[in-house]
Amino acid sequence: MGLPFHDYRQFDATGLAEAIRHGDVSRQEVLDAALQRLADVNPRVNAVTHLNEAAVAEARALAAAPHAAHTQGPLAGVPYFIKDLHAPVAGMPLTHGSRLFADDVHGFDSETVARLRRAGLLILGRTASPEFGMSASTEPALTGPTRNPWNLDHTAGGSSGGAAAAVASGILPACHATDSGGSIRIPAACNGLVGLKPTRGLLPTGPHRGEASHGLSHEHAVTRSVRDCAALLQATAGPDLGAPYFTAPPATPFTQAIQQAPGRLRIAFTTTTFSGRAIDPECRAAVEHTARLLQDLGHEVEEGAPRFDAAALSAACGTLLLTGLAASVDAREAQLGRAARDDELEAVTRAAIALGRQVTGVHYASRFAVINREVRQIARFFDTVDVLLTPTLAQPPVPLGRLSTQTLSLDAFQQAMAGFCPFTGAFNATGQPAISLPLHWSATGLPIGVQLVGRFAKDTLLLQLAAQLEAAAPWFHRTAPL
Repeated sequence: MGLPFHDYRQFDATGLAEAIRHGDVSRQEVLDAALQRLADVNPRVNAVTHLNEAAVAEARALAAAPHAAHTQGPLAGVPYFIKDLHAPVAGMPLTHGSRLFADDVHGFDSETVARLRRAGLLILGRTASPEFGMSASTEPALTGPTRNPWNLDHTAGGSSGGAAAAVASGILPACHATDSGGSIRIPAACNGLVGLKPTRGLLPTGPHRGEASHGLSHEHAVTRSVRDCAALLQATAGPDLGAPYFTAPPATPFTQAIQQAPGRLRIAFTTTTFSGRAIDPECRAAVEHTARLLQDLGHEVEEGAPRFDAAALSAACGTLLLTGLAASVDAREAQLGRAARDDELEAVTRAAIALGRQVTGVHYASRFAVINREVRQIARFFDTVDVLLTPTLAQPPVPLGRLSTQTLSLDAFQQAMAGFCPFTGAFNATGQPAISLPLHWSATGLPIGVQLVGRFAKDTLLLQLAAQLEAAAPWFHRTAPL
């Protein structure tokens, strides 16, 4: 009879795996349901950019042999996609959303991908990324715009926009994502999902990367439930061989810890940017609503925010990211034995690369002192509070084209980005865990996320608080009208 979409949509990834283990559904039925939903909706949302036929064939073979040793992980039989940025998958292209890398195929899995496979996930393809993950909207020239399942004229966010749109449209219950300045939390907010950026060093970054983007870059997932967020974190956490540094996972598994309440917490909240600018009333209302909910749950809640030079921190991190981008393109040009053509890079990307190539070694090194100074200021604030509550975004999901890397100048693009997502990047610099939760919707039906930031290495506490909020104000039943 198969697994109808209505029934498939009732499960998160943890639930699907449990249903498979108990024999309530078969692996083949789950795989078929995911592929059918992909065929039905992907032409409209453009979330998945590569379906690997060899991987699908292998998944079908695994479905026919469900008792094999390599099909027994905690998430065995659940379909999964990997974002088209940073994470090599053996035999699949890794384009970084760029025409310059359109035919680049790696022969190995990253350590994170290998761990996801060991958890039993069926890795079937790639989801869309803006070029090199630069934008908070996923609109690359290579594959075209990814659309928000809640309103197809609006952005799905970025840079994990394809991942979030795949989950919000019901193709998958969870999906791999990356975050160098908000790229997990921003699309989670745009699509009504859970998006955790874990503590720096908690997840592996190798073997292809060491100190990923100088510690700014993280990997994890976007999910519909907090327990899936915890399950994926449990499956992937811990250092990989040769890691330059790591944050040790806690003794109690994340999946067990979220079943316990976090205790009474000291929580600060802000309804302005860190520079004191006003935000969209819908985003302000989301924070105020969540603050009241937290107070009702027994937490100590008061207004407050860290004092630091947000513009200086953002500029310093931007310099590191731009020089890293320039170095990546230089390496690709050396590999190809030629310079990149103008038609292989988008306008904002070309301007960013040119800027990155102009940075001197002395100026580059001086940016670390700026980052250290501002990060220490933020850390002092968390001496007095357990959690900070902010909007995830300063505006609801914007119309497509508003954050285009093809038509805007670099200056106009940077201004538009600063106006849209001023709350996320600081915590890539600090390395603290930060999560976006879908606790509000706009008057027009667009998701509005709120961000919760915890102390360094306190991912467990943040997930416990997220689970408490999920129980108090459930969102799983809210699905995009696609």
